[in-house]
Amino acid sequence: MKILLCTLLAVTALSAQPTYEERRKVLIRYMADSPGPDPQRWGMSTLAAKLYLREDTARVSTRLSELLKEPSGDMFWMFVAAAVRQLGEGQLSPKALADLRHAWKTYFPYRGDTENHWLLYYASLYIASQNEPNAEWFTGKTSQQNMQEAKDYVKHWVNLTLAKGQGEYDCTHYIGVYLLPLAYLAGWSKDPELKQLSTMMLEYVAADMAHELLDGGIYVGSHARTDDVQVLEKYAGVSSNAAWLLYDLGPREKTPLQPHYMTFYALSSPWQPPAVLHKIATDRSKSYLVREKKRTRNRWRFHDDKHGPVYKTTYMTPRYAVSSDQGGVLQPIQQHSWDVTWRVDDPRGVHNTLFTTHPYSSAHELQTYFTPMPDYFLDEVLRSKKTYDSPDKWIGGSPYEQIIQDQDTVIALYDIPAGTRFPHIHGFFSKDLLQLKEDPSGWIFAQGGDTYLAYFPLAPYQWKQMANGGRELFSPHLKNGAIVQAADKSEFASFDDFQAKIRALPLKHSTAPTPQVDFTTLRGKRLQFTYGQSPISRTNWPMFDSPFLKQAPGSRKLELRHGNLRRVLDFDNLKILE
Repeated sequence: MKILLCTLLAVTALSAQPTYEERRKVLIRYMADSPGPDPQRWGMSTLAAKLYLREDTARVSTRLSELLKEPSGDMFWMFVAAAVRQLGEGQLSPKALADLRHAWKTYFPYRGDTENHWLLYYASLYIASQNEPNAEWFTGKTSQQNMQEAKDYVKHWVNLTLAKGQGEYDCTHYIGVYLLPLAYLAGWSKDPELKQLSTMMLEYVAADMAHELLDGGIYVGSHARTDDVQVLEKYAGVSSNAAWLLYDLGPREKTPLQPHYMTFYALSSPWQPPAVLHKIATDRSKSYLVREKKRTRNRWRFHDDKHGPVYKTTYMTPRYAVSSDQGGVLQPIQQHSWDVTWRVDDPRGVHNTLFTTHPYSSAHELQTYFTPMPDYFLDEVLRSKKTYDSPDKWIGGSPYEQIIQDQDTVIALYDIPAGTRFPHIHGFFSKDLLQLKEDPSGWIFAQGGDTYLAYFPLAPYQWKQMANGGRELFSPHLKNGAIVQAADKSEFASFDDFQAKIRALPLKHSTAPTPQVDFTTLRGKRLQFTYGQSPISRTNWPMFDSPFLKQAPGSRKLELRHGNLRRVLDFDNLKILE
């Protein structure tokens, strides 16, 4: 499979700037051909791609009937089945169509319990119902009722996102599961209002990603959800594939990883970023600050407010990015609160990041964000999120972590109660650091790519060698913290010069009675931070504020800007203004 896609991408790479249409064709061709010629190896994804290409239609129909005997996958089955029906118009045999209608009537997909699940469920149900206006459905409703319910949900989700921010914000994996259903509705809906709304929201989500892409297509920042692989290898996931398809970022002569979701995006949508958005995603000539407001996932217990605010800060430079939220448990299980990520020429297989975390795990967290009873739910979670209850995990938020950031400086403080499960913090120091030095001053100095890094631990620690070649900074002290300062190599005469300037910065710190830091950054900003007393005012925090994106609190208009280019997504009037 990978050899085929590598070959296709190599052909595409012969063009200095392959077009969006050429990149679309690469993914669709790969999905159609990768299983080989034997239909018994074809899954629903291959059938959808072959229908788009109008190839092997007789064998596609036969294989579809076979696969529909035992549907599975819930909403993930739904989006593939909806695409097969949409793309199969005039191609599928009467028997295949009848089997597909029967499956939609008798198979009862689970709607899921997350924001991406619901959007995927309703977009798929809408398109499937639009194509079968007189069919019978597992919902017990008519096609028209299905479509109205789906439209109502999409409008609700858009309104909530515009008012409070996205709940599953800036996900490295699930970015594909937001782009995909919006592309279905933008590309295939026959309802003018829903089509326009979805097209605008598709651009909104794509823009949200665009100004936090490091050169090379790496999606940086704190994330509502990431996974055990991509939290370390920043390139290895759906977000990088989306950056490649939409913006031609990343190594184009090799296999984009996990192309599944973005292939279905390509099948459904000819939409491509407008000129201003493409420039936003690719211009990293200057450093800039990004502030964003998001919301927590639905909180079912222990809170009066269903959605808590999430305050994000990202400092982008040509060679590295520093990003954080305010700390705390903002999303269950897969949250990633802060890191430094540096640019490398080829990010494949590279762990180009540094961060610390408290590996928190508790029934309280699960009961906050999920409705099942706690006596069995941890086991259910571990079936799919196997590292959740592990002291060695690298993802997850902690109620005992608080974070502030100023430009390229992060301070993370921890005050962990005695008796807490996994009572330690650990820092990730990559196998791909070019230099690492422990200094008598207490600072740990490192270099990743062309980025210099300084890390000051507030409590004693020990090193543990990791199986992936990296080193874990392990600190079992309950009152703890870290100061991290990043800088561009070009700012200094040498690595020694960087170390001397860091050592000269004013620094006072203590962990008793609670962690506190008084530090003056490389940029001259004095940061005084005591756990439980954030020095940063977050009143009137913008929905988006960067040189490229602007959306004020309470506004339903997102302005995209780059140089003399301006574009406004006006959701009040459902118009795009240039």
